[in-house]
Amino acid sequence: MDTRPPPNRNRLPIYLGIGIAAVGGYYLYSAGGNPKVAEKELERDAARLSSAVKSELPGRSKVYQKDAEEYGQRAGAKLDQTIDQAKHKIQDTEARIEQNVRETSHDLKKKIDETDKKIEQAASKTKSGISSFFSSGNK
Repeated sequence: MDTRPPPNRNRLPIYLGIGIAAVGGYYLYSAGGNPKVAEKELERDAARLSSAVKSELPGRSKVYQKDAEEYGQRAGAKLDQTIDQAKHKIQDTEARIEQNVRETSHDLKKKIDETDKKIEQAASKTKSGISSFFSSGNK
């Protein structure tokens, strides 16, 4: 029985997984089994490696710095534009809310006035009816 994988299968993920497990095991072993210490050592070594690689690329740091500055300026401009748009939308929304409040307040006052008039008319009719009832009984 053949237990080998098919020849067309890509073995790169398997090798990468084994490599990552080995590196993780190394750092965990060197940290005495403490995962937090192992993580700090890995971060320290990664930072050291990164700075070594950056120093080995002559002239590239200036190019990268210039590119990063340009990107930062473009991102800053886009952020400013987005903030301005958001402020404008907020102002528009506030204006619409204030307009709706004024309209609703006006409509509410109008309805209250109409209701008051109806109540006053009904009260005056009732009052005249009561007055006529009592005045007719006194005769």
